[in-house]
Amino acid sequence: MKTAATGTRDRILDASLALFNDDGIAAVSTHRIAAELGISPGNLNYHFKTKEQIVAWLFRRFESRVTPFVDAATEVSALDDLWLLLHMTFEAVSDYRFVFRDIGTLLGTFPEVGARAQALTERMLVAAQATCNALASAGVIEATGEDVEVLALQLVFTTTCWFTFKRLVPRHGGGRHADAALAAYYTLTILSPYVVGDARDYVNYLRAKYLR
Repeated sequence: MKTAATGTRDRILDASLALFNDDGIAAVSTHRIAAELGISPGNLNYHFKTKEQIVAWLFRRFESRVTPFVDAATEVSALDDLWLLLHMTFEAVSDYRFVFRDIGTLLGTFPEVGARAQALTERMLVAAQATCNALASAGVIEATGEDVEVLALQLVFTTTCWFTFKRLVPRHGGGRHADAALAAYYTLTILSPYVVGDARDYVNYLRAKYLR
């Protein structure tokens, strides 16, 4: 059963997440979070002594949301499975978009959280390489070892930087270009030049679905 203290803590985290996503970590103080919730700064301080604690809690939530997708990526051997994992990953990154968008702040101001973000990204790179190797072994793509390394880097780069890029092209900031499924499609097309055989039919299916 959720206690009153747990309920208040969750409200603080939810409000903080919304503010961080909208305005960035640096622009949001604990006083502003308290004002947003209509509670006193002392009440907020009872649950979280510093903003860093709030950021750390939110990052752990993000980490627990993304880690299962990272782990599952090492077992992928078909494009439809990869698209689904990318879709779910983009949804998580969107819900916690302050993490990668404000990575400079995390590294400079909250180094412990920044280090965890770096470690998570490294895991994503390793998983992406495993995915590309598995797709090559299954005959879905034709790629050399060097190709796989570059493709893995491109997949992770796009996944972590997509929502930052959207801010640079405001006309694509909403609507279908904001959709995690479409972001997953665009990311999957990085593999298109290497896709062979029947797997190309799935790429064509996604193209018809999202770009018609």
